[in-house]
Amino acid sequence: MSDSLLLTKLYVPPPRSNLVLRPRLVEQLNKGLSSGCKLTLISAPAGFGKTTLVSEWVVGPRDCPPKLVCGNSVAWLSLDEADNDPARFISYLVAALQTIEPGIGESLLPAIQGPQPLQMEPLLTALLNDVAKIPEHFVLILDDYHSIDSRPVDKSLDFLVEHQPPQMHLVITTREDPQLPLARYRARGQLTELRAADLRFTPGEAAELLNQVTGLGLSVENIAALETRTEGWIAGLQLAAISMQGHKDAAGFIQSFTGSHRFVMDYLLEEVLQQQSESIQAFLLQTSMLERMCGPLCDAILADSSVSGQSTLEYLERSNLFIVPLDNERRWYRYHHLFGDLLRKRMEQKLTTDGIARLHIYASEWYENNGMILEAFKHAAAADDIERAERLMELKEMPLHLPGVPVTILKWLESLPVSVLNSKPALWWKQAAMMMANYQTIGVEGKLQAAEAALALKIPPNTEMDEWSRNLVGKIAAARSMLSATLYQAETSLIYANRALEYLHPTNVAYRSNATQFIGFAHYLQGDRDAAEKAYTEALSLAQAAGDNEGVLLAYTRLGQVHVLRNELHQAAEKFQHALQLMGEDPIPFATVAYGGLARIYFEWNNLDTAEKYGELSYQLGLLNEEVIDRTILSQLLMFRIRLTRGDLVSAASFLAQAEKNTRQKDFAVRLPDIATGQVLIHLYQGNIDAAAQIAQQYKLPLVQARTLIALGDPSAALALLVTYRKNMEEKGWKDEMLRVLVLQALAYHLQGEKDPALQVLTEALTLAEPGGFIRIFVEKGEPMRLLIEDFGSEIEKQSRDLARPLANYLQKILAAFAPSEVLPGSAISNPQSRLIEPLSQRELEVLQLICQGLSNNEICKQLYLALDTVKGHNRRIFEKLHVHRRTEAIARARELNLF
Repeated sequence: MSDSLLLTKLYVPPPRSNLVLRPRLVEQLNKGLSSGCKLTLISAPAGFGKTTLVSEWVVGPRDCPPKLVCGNSVAWLSLDEADNDPARFISYLVAALQTIEPGIGESLLPAIQGPQPLQMEPLLTALLNDVAKIPEHFVLILDDYHSIDSRPVDKSLDFLVEHQPPQMHLVITTREDPQLPLARYRARGQLTELRAADLRFTPGEAAELLNQVTGLGLSVENIAALETRTEGWIAGLQLAAISMQGHKDAAGFIQSFTGSHRFVMDYLLEEVLQQQSESIQAFLLQTSMLERMCGPLCDAILADSSVSGQSTLEYLERSNLFIVPLDNERRWYRYHHLFGDLLRKRMEQKLTTDGIARLHIYASEWYENNGMILEAFKHAAAADDIERAERLMELKEMPLHLPGVPVTILKWLESLPVSVLNSKPALWWKQAAMMMANYQTIGVEGKLQAAEAALALKIPPNTEMDEWSRNLVGKIAAARSMLSATLYQAETSLIYANRALEYLHPTNVAYRSNATQFIGFAHYLQGDRDAAEKAYTEALSLAQAAGDNEGVLLAYTRLGQVHVLRNELHQAAEKFQHALQLMGEDPIPFATVAYGGLARIYFEWNNLDTAEKYGELSYQLGLLNEEVIDRTILSQLLMFRIRLTRGDLVSAASFLAQAEKNTRQKDFAVRLPDIATGQVLIHLYQGNIDAAAQIAQQYKLPLVQARTLIALGDPSAALALLVTYRKNMEEKGWKDEMLRVLVLQALAYHLQGEKDPALQVLTEALTLAEPGGFIRIFVEKGEPMRLLIEDFGSEIEKQSRDLARPLANYLQKILAAFAPSEVLPGSAISNPQSRLIEPLSQRELEVLQLICQGLSNNEICKQLYLALDTVKGHNRRIFEKLHVHRRTEAIARARELNLF
């Protein structure tokens, strides 16, 4: 070995005593070694712990012999810029290999050190022949290969990899991908790779570094925040740990920890930015104001035809310059958070304010031309181009329905001076509109009053308002209508919606559609369903004419709600489904209403699986938009009903408790009756009938009171309540409530023993329910309702076959939905006290089971090999023991007693 070589370049760097061990990555390195791959590439930006990881892998735990990896010897070579000279590179390569096997490559040294130009291939061939004689497996590690920028060295290394003997495994650590045919190695299965995504610290590793190694004692929340801020960049975490020593406010420090922090800035400047050419530095600074970037966008910003944006981005990715690909096609990228912070700070230092604004305008123009209006708006706002930003935020393509978009616009509006807002009254109105779009109501009226005051200053005394001013007055009125609707103030909302239509220009169809929606909603709250449907239908036509997709889907959803009130479940489901189709894969918050509507419909159809699917979607979307408290409460009440019906009392009670908590915390009194209804149902389910009756009486809920009275065994009192309530519903024409009344009335008459009135009222209920396909409303009333429906079927079959035919299939569907467990929760009927005085014999049980299966007497004779008279005798004794008179009653009694 030559005395001129620096031996420390051949030493394995010792691991630090406070090292965070990374067994998951060591395991990956071991797999690459044992799999027979020729090359392991560890490629990541500065500060990702590449050398530290390989050092840990090589040295291993302290109780193991050094410089052994899975029993293999290790040769180490730390590279630097001087090694770009091929002769020097080969000299150090030979020296590293000699640490494993002395004498390797000795015959090459005269040629390497001689004055003649190197003949690389013969030299390398001779070296490989020597290496092939090494009897044991070994690992050759080339650390910091990014220092190499020499095509001859790259070609030499490619030759080595291509022809290396099987006992040799090569490991390269580098900040940028080497100029080697990696794709070819990858395709042949000769390459193992670890990249930044693999090397970044996990939350657990970050916690170990910050708490166990540095002793900061951070909370789980602070560790997670810092790990997110640094994106697992190890050097960033270490620099943060150093900076936090002595800081009492850890959360505040983490919030302010950016790429402009002095330690981070120094590191990134020295290790990354200043290592790049001037053209690359210029590219990085000018594109740093982009949240994400693609080649054409960079071209538009740079306005330099000599620089290719796509080629530069691909170079940055190969060079691991803290750039993160955002898709598999390598079209869109972003900068690492801290690196981006540094670049933006440098941009502000290097470029003028006008220069930065010009870059933002270029970006805004490109985004607008490519249909990305929100991004175009952001850059117009960043350039302080008020006219452009105002125009962009009013375009119908602005995706206001997406979460966070109203907040983005609102922040810009709030940043504007009052003088600017007063000079443009529409901006005051827009601020109010965005507050409501962000589900804020407090402070909205103040913004609307400011808009009116600013508008008044622009209108000369004793002059008519121009068209623009009248439109703004109409928009302000529409905003007040929406605010009143949010607060369930129907009359006020209706007044302002009509004022909006009075002032909005006839061609302003999108806003006229919006105002008409609120007219419909006001009528909906007032119970005038015909007027609500008329308004929603008109709003739908206006929205379609305006190309307002959101207005269209809102109208479809509202029309679906009206259909539900009219018991038109199939038409309602069609409207809700159409609304969801318009929303696409990213439903807007209002989709909670459509999902909830479908869940209720499928619940009534007794399709509990589908109902729960839509109910869960409604609930989860409601959680993402808890500011709209009514939707959240309704979704929780919906899940309560579904889970209670499934018999999951614990989950049902949890949903009801959530709904009650939200209702009381938000002082949302309009939902208290719904909460009370849920509490009654829970008590009935548990058999606490007195408690259920007390709640029903407290909240004066007629239908719920009637149900508790039936459960108490007092159908007469229930009927007294229902007669009055039915008259009110008939006067209003509320079909949904009428159906609920009729079902309970029929049940009460039946339990009171008034057969004819029970069958008459049930006929009305079934006639009203059949077009919508209602099932659950009957089934949930339990065994008494099933018996009543069977009686109904028998009676109409006797009296009028014409009447039986249209309802026959419907009756069969309802009866098929009953199960022995379908009982009226908590009622005396659900727990019959009477039991058989004389038990059935085994033969009688066999006969009864066949009766329940629907077999005739003759069929039972054949099945059991009995005479007809014998079967009839069994029937007679079975009926006597069950205290029934007909087959249908015997079947019902058998189910009630759960005999089979």
